[in-house]
Amino acid sequence: MTKFSKLIAAGSVVAAGLSASVAIAGHGDTLAAVKERGTFNCTGHNGSYLGLAEVDANGNWKGFDIDVCRAVATAIFGTHEGHVSFVPTSWAQRWPALQSGEIDAVIKATGWTIGRDGELGFQFSNAYLLAPTKVLVRKELGATTVADLDGGSVCVPAGTAQEVAMAGYLERIGTTMEFVVSEKTEESEAAYLSGRCDAFVQWDVQLATLRLKAENPDDHMILSDSIAAEPVAAVVRQGDDNWVDIINFTLSTLVAAEEAGVTSANVDEMRANPPSPSVGMMLGVTPGYGSGVGLSDDFGYNIIKTLGNYSEIWERNLGMDSPYKLERGVNALWQNGGVLWPLLIH
Repeated sequence: MTKFSKLIAAGSVVAAGLSASVAIAGHGDTLAAVKERGTFNCTGHNGSYLGLAEVDANGNWKGFDIDVCRAVATAIFGTHEGHVSFVPTSWAQRWPALQSGEIDAVIKATGWTIGRDGELGFQFSNAYLLAPTKVLVRKELGATTVADLDGGSVCVPAGTAQEVAMAGYLERIGTTMEFVVSEKTEESEAAYLSGRCDAFVQWDVQLATLRLKAENPDDHMILSDSIAAEPVAAVVRQGDDNWVDIINFTLSTLVAAEEAGVTSANVDEMRANPPSPSVGMMLGVTPGYGSGVGLSDDFGYNIIKTLGNYSEIWERNLGMDSPYKLERGVNALWQNGGVLWPLLIH
């Protein structure tokens, strides 16, 4: 269970519509409902967020968020096969869908902000990603940092957090750029790819997927500057602390397994001969890992055996084993210079 800063942003229209009638879950109600139904209803994605949630030509879901959903289902049922449903919704519809009980958790590239936490009355898990805002450029410009783009132009969707963050960053570093603003993200992407601007600013995940849309992806690179960062977390109904704990225990298990070197390939060996008491508990050899939140004590073993640790999920969906080749960056383990760390197990 990683502990990151807690921040996310919400639209005022949605806030107004939900604030007066936010569903409040009782202790343990969500877990009981999911178990009775036999299915964890997850995501709120519409299947078009490359790297995080995609639907292939055969109708199969994949992506980082999708695997997080599968991990939660596996924690509850021992396997995600037949026990997780990916409910497609628009960005705006995810809140009513959660409030009504249509979905049990929003796991949809959702930033944690004070507005969403306080005004909408939902509850957030610990962050499972820190999404840095970065800049994509053509290599032919010779730029290695944003400062090298002084006097150039940057494409950005109008009215977004990225537009505000980029303006503030340029002011801080004393660099001037012309903003080429479009109403929709797709229009800004098209403007960059067509050469109307020198750079494009967005989450690094989106930049990695945009790069693949270029005629020659190798002609483009993501600069090292981190313009801003947004913690990404799962969202649930307010009031069911046990349900939040289950999601947090799931997330922490993925990170703890990576930290301990436990993988889908060696988890049986580790379970047979645990290298430490904490690994023994995480894999269900020693009692007590899941019973306190209504899970089996081997839920950690089931997750790692089925889906792998955090690193395996990252590399498969976003990293070197994926088309996007996205470096871990700030989402590395704390001892590797990142922000990820698990709760202590004892």
